[in-house]
Amino acid sequence: MSKRSYHHLTDLGCIAGEDLSEFGAGKEGWLAPDASTTLLCALDAHSLAIANRSLILILGWSDADEPRVQIRPELSPIEVEHITAIEWLVFDEIKVIAVGTSRGFILVYSLRGDLIHRQMVYPGRIVKLRVRGTKKDLTQDISSEEVCVVIPGVIARFDGSDIKSMLQRWFQETHSRFWDQKPKKDSEDVGNSYGRLPYQLWNVNKYGTCVEAAITGIMPPPLMELQSNQRYYCAVTIGDDAVISAFRLSEDRSRSLVGAILSKVVPATFSTIASFSKMIWRSEQTPKRKSEEKPQSFARASPLTCLKDHPRKGEKLTLSPSGTLAAITDSLGRILLLDTQALVVVRLWKGYRDANCFFMEMLVHKEAIGSGSSYHEPGKSDYCLCLAIHAPRKGIVERCI
Repeated sequence: MSKRSYHHLTDLGCIAGEDLSEFGAGKEGWLAPDASTTLLCALDAHSLAIANRSLILILGWSDADEPRVQIRPELSPIEVEHITAIEWLVFDEIKVIAVGTSRGFILVYSLRGDLIHRQMVYPGRIVKLRVRGTKKDLTQDISSEEVCVVIPGVIARFDGSDIKSMLQRWFQETHSRFWDQKPKKDSEDVGNSYGRLPYQLWNVNKYGTCVEAAITGIMPPPLMELQSNQRYYCAVTIGDDAVISAFRLSEDRSRSLVGAILSKVVPATFSTIASFSKMIWRSEQTPKRKSEEKPQSFARASPLTCLKDHPRKGEKLTLSPSGTLAAITDSLGRILLLDTQALVVVRLWKGYRDANCFFMEMLVHKEAIGSGSSYHEPGKSDYCLCLAIHAPRKGIVERCI
């Protein structure tokens, strides 16, 4: 490991404000990693989104004068639904916030707090929304290409082109409604006006329930299999039984027996419990609502490899922007750097309990670039990928190249 060095920090913005009091700001330990008060954060080039169980706050961290927006999603009080994940979605000039809930719904909101889309992914708690995309310029937001939804034991993938098409229809309709002053739609249709987004769904419970997962990219088809137009994706999962597992995800929906049983039993059980709860809590006759959409069947997920090392457990997974590297923390205070293409651990750090990792780009030879007589605008080749490690027990942030 390279020699540790300390650098001065530069302030980039300020998020202080009275509206943070609803998140516990000002109270001792309000940022402590307590399961009951954990805050969710999503950061992009110009904005920050903060959420607790029922409230989302959007603010511009680089511009103190930018108006702040509060969003209170309509959640089910009977089933104690709450917010479990948030992430930014950026498509050219359109930027929205995606929200995952404890019931397996994904919600998409505009920066003004309007609900654009609402869709059931799979009955269960969404633990992570992962967005992979491309960055046209180092100073711009990342353009989303795919959205990965992680539920314990289940992983779903939305194609960025489908989401972009839906958001463009919303954007055009919103602007035309502004000029034409068309009447607002019925509240029953809010979030369902632009149709259901297609997606793929896989069961990745082969080596035990996963606590984190990520789709790392496209991979070649298996040997001795006829070539087809369908794509195969590589997924990496971590969990209590297997520290690291890898799967080949196929678009083919020919399911195994276990997948078929799970796709039928789990939604039926979820629907029965929900109906029974409504019978108990319903005090008066209410108008009939549209029946909740059922999750689709699982596509095929073929196991590739796994690492079991009891009592070690996988805790957090951080994916690099390109998807070729993954930093995985475990319960023994170790950080494993995984090559997701070769599925090999290429580096290991010890003594980092409760650590958090983040991949970032760093300017290489900054002094040489700025010392020349002529000004040189740094390009993509002037940056290298680094891994930042926050070690809370040591009270430091380390940078590893």
